[in-house]
Amino acid sequence: MFWTVTQSLLNGLLTTFEIFILTLAFALPLGLILAFGTMSKFKPLSALIQILVWVIRGTPLMLQLIVIFYGPGMWLGHNIWSGDEAGRIMATVVAFSINYACYFSVIFRGGIEGVPAGQSEAGLVLGMTKTQIFFKITLLQMIKRIVPPMSNEIITLVKDTSLARIIAAYELTFAGYSFMKSAGLTWPLFYTGVFYLLFVGILTLLFNYVEKKLDYFR
Repeated sequence: MFWTVTQSLLNGLLTTFEIFILTLAFALPLGLILAFGTMSKFKPLSALIQILVWVIRGTPLMLQLIVIFYGPGMWLGHNIWSGDEAGRIMATVVAFSINYACYFSVIFRGGIEGVPAGQSEAGLVLGMTKTQIFFKITLLQMIKRIVPPMSNEIITLVKDTSLARIIAAYELTFAGYSFMKSAGLTWPLFYTGVFYLLFVGILTLLFNYVEKKLDYFR
């Protein structure tokens, strides 16, 4: 039984990891775009994105996931997501990417605005273009500033992947919970927690390593 549970949890872990990686792949660049949008001098665009960020950050991720998965089918008369596992994962990634992009945008914006304006002015004096100033001065210092809050959000993402079970996506928590429903066993749930702890532990070590590597900005 132990091996059966382990095999099932490993399968669930693969889905959890897939959701995690795909969410980061889409949410990080989208979050940066939203950050630039909120800082735009074009007020209507800035206001629109700020409202979007406020709505997404002010409503539960679970609610957003339910709306994105079930909403199109109710509004359009047919579900845009396929009824198989791939469709459920795709809907989860879309919901998670939008949600975390809004949170990341706030972190990115704080990191960019936290870099002293004098450094950009010094870059202009040296004849650098705005693009060069951003990538060679602002971006590097922004990364140093955003690593701690970003690491917290990314670790939270690991645990939030468990919400995918709401739309019956077979992720890690779903795998552990299925044994309680089918066999009346509770220990697989505690065993599931071990997988999450290992996942988060590896990320914590990784972020600690990154922070030490960025110490040269002090």
